[in-house]
Amino acid sequence: MTISIKPFDAALGAEITGVNLADEISPETFQMIHHAWLEHMVLVFPGQSLDEEEQIRFAKLWGEFPRRDRYDTRAEKHTADKSIMLVSNVRDRNGMPIGSLPDGEMMFHSDGAYDRHPYRYTMLYAVELPSEGGNTLFANLCKAYEALPDPLKVKLSACTALQEYYSGTVMRGQNIGQKNGSFAHPIITVHEETGKPVLFISRLITMAIPELSLDNQMETLEFLFEHTEKKDFIYEHQWSLGDFVMWDNRCVNHARKDFPSTQRRLLRRNVIQGTQPKRANI
Repeated sequence: MTISIKPFDAALGAEITGVNLADEISPETFQMIHHAWLEHMVLVFPGQSLDEEEQIRFAKLWGEFPRRDRYDTRAEKHTADKSIMLVSNVRDRNGMPIGSLPDGEMMFHSDGAYDRHPYRYTMLYAVELPSEGGNTLFANLCKAYEALPDPLKVKLSACTALQEYYSGTVMRGQNIGQKNGSFAHPIITVHEETGKPVLFISRLITMAIPELSLDNQMETLEFLFEHTEKKDFIYEHQWSLGDFVMWDNRCVNHARKDFPSTQRRLLRRNVIQGTQPKRANI
């Protein structure tokens, strides 16, 4: 089957068909996917049939999995490989979630931004889905940077964004679980492969701009949150069973829409460890 890349009519994203991710991926196919990923930031492979082992094998092509120091305390301990997070509202017979981030809407964020070395890539595979809702929104942070007023770009060029997250939190300020980490990255980073500037902030995880006064930073953050979430920068993915979606976590925020809590939703997630983001030269 011929490999096809179809860009979406959106600020980012493309559908790739003609590739069975359960098969061994040739070097030529890998390079094609990598090039498409750098160009489109979000790739959707519909109609895949992947068991856990096959998903892990494909994910490993893209780099190292992060350490799971807290694996023994995670819900996935008895239900999935150490490298996998189950994004799911499914509960066991005792009413305990089998995975993480179970219910409802989740604000825009970038996975692992609170760490010194945020994740480079995120991959999700749809195993069970509700009849409606649960769409994932993806935001292009390169386009968001480009559209900033020039004076604001200059103002932010020397600033950092304090990123902080508590496990299980889906809405800003909830802080419902254990603190995962806290780290201040440049607010304007440079993509390590494309060289493009990235507005590296999110409503869920970015807590402060320490270089600004309190009033100024809160006003600036709210402006930036609203700015990055404009429809002009968004692709909304409506899930189908068998969808495998992978995105470049260095330049993409993502969010989840609400869905019926009475219906099962189960997606398998892999992430790839990244490096410490560098400040863009503006």
